[in-house]
Amino acid sequence: MCDTTSSSLPRAMISRSALAAGASAAVAAGGRVADLRRDAWGHGVLAVAQVVTAAGAEHVLVDAQGEVEALQLEGIHGVTTGRPDIDASLLYGIPDSDRELATRPVMRLTGRVLSTKRLRPGDAVSYGYTYRASRDTVVALVTGGYAQGIVRALGNHAEVEIDGVSRPIVGRVAMDVCVVDLQGADVAAGTEVTYFGGEGPASSGISRWAAVTGMSAAELITVAGAHAVRGWEA
Repeated sequence: MCDTTSSSLPRAMISRSALAAGASAAVAAGGRVADLRRDAWGHGVLAVAQVVTAAGAEHVLVDAQGEVEALQLEGIHGVTTGRPDIDASLLYGIPDSDRELATRPVMRLTGRVLSTKRLRPGDAVSYGYTYRASRDTVVALVTGGYAQGIVRALGNHAEVEIDGVSRPIVGRVAMDVCVVDLQGADVAAGTEVTYFGGEGPASSGISRWAAVTGMSAAELITVAGAHAVRGWEA
């Protein structure tokens, strides 16, 4: 049975510097109302509201009256109706259709290596054996599965970043874990894995997710952020 405690869940690491830079760029580009619905697209309503209003936004659009009242205690004007006009892709650092980033990704979704296993040619992994090794290799079992927003369709079609290098997800994504081909790398249990975001090869990875799944980058980030343990980094 897989460990489903908080220690086994992916982490949505929110960059303070990227959020500040994104908020400044988004407000400077025009508009007065920032879209903070769905818990600020999985980034956390209060933190994003504080930064984007400090950058000059007049209002923030949220889902519920309770959020409006909580923001009022912080001196922030929240509304539940109206149309947001601040560019959310700049605010949250989401790549465009060409995988180009105008601002740095605010969220970096991470997992960790649980264990590794050596495969011989012909050995298969995960449900349905959709992947069989073509050579001797070592694969890693990594925290994060479709229950946490790592969509099933990503198996055999997307990559993660480990130690600054892209490695493919192989086989079907399971409920709480997935398998990554280490391609000859020596990786210890506990090593961090980046699904998307950050400043390395995975920085614009969410655009690949969108291409594979047919979902928008906004949808994918929101779902992943909502099911991860949130943390903060510089």
